[in-house]
Amino acid sequence: MRRALTYAWLLTLFTVPLWLQDQYLLHIAIVTGIFIIAAMSLNLLLGYTGQLSLGHVAFFGIGAYASALAAVGFDVDIFGHTFVHDPWPAALGFLIGTAIAGLCGYLLGKLSFRVRGAYFVIVTVSFAEVTRIVALNWVDLTQGPLAVTNIPPFTFGLPGMGAYTLWSKASYYYLVLVVAIAAYVIIKRLVSSRIGRAMIALKGNESLAVSVGIDVTRYLVLAAVVSAALAGAAGSLYAHYIKIVDPDIFLFIYTVTMVIMVITGGKGTLAGPIVGGLIFGFMPVVVRSFAPPEVQWILYGTLMILIVFLLPQGITPAVERFVAARIARRENGDENSHLEALPDASRAGGTG
Repeated sequence: MRRALTYAWLLTLFTVPLWLQDQYLLHIAIVTGIFIIAAMSLNLLLGYTGQLSLGHVAFFGIGAYASALAAVGFDVDIFGHTFVHDPWPAALGFLIGTAIAGLCGYLLGKLSFRVRGAYFVIVTVSFAEVTRIVALNWVDLTQGPLAVTNIPPFTFGLPGMGAYTLWSKASYYYLVLVVAIAAYVIIKRLVSSRIGRAMIALKGNESLAVSVGIDVTRYLVLAAVVSAALAGAAGSLYAHYIKIVDPDIFLFIYTVTMVIMVITGGKGTLAGPIVGGLIFGFMPVVVRSFAPPEVQWILYGTLMILIVFLLPQGITPAVERFVAARIARRENGDENSHLEALPDASRAGGTG
């Protein structure tokens, strides 16, 4: 049943550009998919290790800038030495942005996982603000507030068919979908492995996990690297789709958006960020059709409050519990009906 449902979902997702003719809604689907990837990466830290990062947008922005600059090229002077970089293919920029974001996650993890709780949150927020200030003031490299523009789209070479450039929204939708599926598979394989069980143990009871020999720093840093790399991949997709990157990409509201998707969908679940992302990605479009801007924010906030109060563990766990309860009641009903069909002596254990 679950496998059939998975295939149905995949079939629906892969056919979206065929039946969704509205290009604006397809644009919303693409941007929502990009932020779902970022939310899935945050869920690896928040949901499976219990570490709240409020600076996760830094990795998103680092991936975007690194990929954009690798594809556009730059000429920068560092300590009296001039470094000139010629433009590289956008696909290579994607790999570079992902790798640099993962490296930054490693460095931040090595430094910040020595502290916990509010101190870790402060470190991540500070890191995001530092990256924003660097992007704003290192004008020679990032163009500062003028932004990096003319970012090329992805181009893929097809054997015997030449090169194919992703100009249309439909083609870019499929690219985002493939990357999202790859991110989902990576996270699922990770959390289902021995490494994932160690991460979950650290979330449940860190002292007990340490007492049985789990290396806290090692597993938390590994989670930070994978999480940061996936966020960087999402940032790269965003940069090459929007084709412009400025320091506003490091705004705190983007981290808040990721956290909302994870918390409302259900942290610590694979489907949680996807469910939360779809709801809060398309909800503004729906509300905008009948409500003025000030009412939109009121409805947006009201929905978040209701979900947090009524479904504190998130939408996905609540749906799973509901489905499990229905199945259990159905099985119990079938068993009871079977017993009622037996003779009285048989139900009583007698021989008649």
